[in-house]
Amino acid sequence: MNSTVPFRLPADVFDWLGQFVNLEQGVMPPSMRPERMQIIAACAGNPERSAPAIHIAGSKGKGSITAMLAAALEEAGYRVGRYMSPHIEDYRERITLGDRYFSDDIYIHAGERLREIESVLANPASREYQALLAVSDGGAAEPTFFELLTLYFFLCAKEACCNVFVVETGMGGRLDPTNISMSECTIITGIELEHTDMLGNTIARIAREKAGIIKPNKRVLIARQKHKDGADALAVFRETAASKNAPLIYLPDFACIENVNISQKGTSWTLRVKDGSIAPFELSTPVPGAVQAENGSIAALAALLTFPSVNFEQVARGFAKVKPPARFEKLCGEPAVVVDGAHTALSIELCAQTWTELYGAEGLLIFGCAMGKDVDAMARSLIPHFKHIIITRPGTYKISEPEKIYDVFKKIIQECSGAVPRLDFIIETEKAICYALETAEQEGRAVLGTGSFYMAAEIRNYLSASISG
Repeated sequence: MNSTVPFRLPADVFDWLGQFVNLEQGVMPPSMRPERMQIIAACAGNPERSAPAIHIAGSKGKGSITAMLAAALEEAGYRVGRYMSPHIEDYRERITLGDRYFSDDIYIHAGERLREIESVLANPASREYQALLAVSDGGAAEPTFFELLTLYFFLCAKEACCNVFVVETGMGGRLDPTNISMSECTIITGIELEHTDMLGNTIARIAREKAGIIKPNKRVLIARQKHKDGADALAVFRETAASKNAPLIYLPDFACIENVNISQKGTSWTLRVKDGSIAPFELSTPVPGAVQAENGSIAALAALLTFPSVNFEQVARGFAKVKPPARFEKLCGEPAVVVDGAHTALSIELCAQTWTELYGAEGLLIFGCAMGKDVDAMARSLIPHFKHIIITRPGTYKISEPEKIYDVFKKIIQECSGAVPRLDFIIETEKAICYALETAEQEGRAVLGTGSFYMAAEIRNYLSASISG
């Protein structure tokens, strides 16, 4: 887009942003350092300092926690700037006022300001460019896509007079551009082996990157660590929190989650704090899955402990309204079509368990994931729960290797004894979705699409186009 043409729509801003390096495609600049984002934010007048934040990192569950926490705080009267990723249908989903879009004027005005700032940062004659170059370890000095997108969120939220930010990390934590947040509380969800080429190849190393969001003297809430090496992660979190004098709450030690009930309409549970400092109370969310009781409990405690004016009733009302896209989301009914953004071994296992509990083991799976995932573990969790499996590419946004994924599923199925699911390979995403939906209707099977948020987005978009067409 011509840099002299004024932005007329929010989409124009995102089109302009699209010219920059996209970290979500696996491109991690060697220059990625926290000092870079500090320089970038200072050039913009530090909009991140305009409101306190709750900052969320972890391998899975970040989006659900971010959505529930923002909904609870909105119900309590706060004006919440919410930053999360990825988007499913519209880039504005990442940068919102609670669960709704900012006005077009906010996106456009903040976009023009962002473009002005980028022109300064990218100008070799500017002191800001030279400062970026000095801390970039030989990499490019120009700001990256995610650095600019993060700054754009803070510019929009400040422009809209938000008085609290709920911010999800993009990747890791210590080096993530979101780590400029003025956090009053940090949350770290369960840790799994993910992005090992960038974050480290052990749970302890990944946990150290996530622990980088812990702030001095500010409370940190840690979700249950379910990985077999979860004790290593917890040890890292405790060590980091102690070094920063940050009070740490580990959810299993602090509270009990009781009376969990899962149905196609959602999940309900009782949250009981063990020391009695908070009376037990009932919560529910329209999102099915036992893991949502854990996500919701972390979000509820973060709201109640960080903002004393928030009460149980407000939290419960907020949770009851929230339904983030692609979190075990039912798109249509006969046959049922469900999409879930699960993309790690544990999240896929939990998704498969919830699926079987609600829909049985006779369904059809359409699966596509990005490169670098633990396909073997995911396949072993999914295969016993379906009668028909279709492997495809999860769109073209992220690099994927569908042929290798198909080979993994095929090998595991060949090793199975007894009845095994039918396995098909259709590399073209749209053709695979069309075939899956037609076959499911003919056979009367419920459909699950999973493996990545991008796979979920492709199915959602296909169904939306079909309805509108």
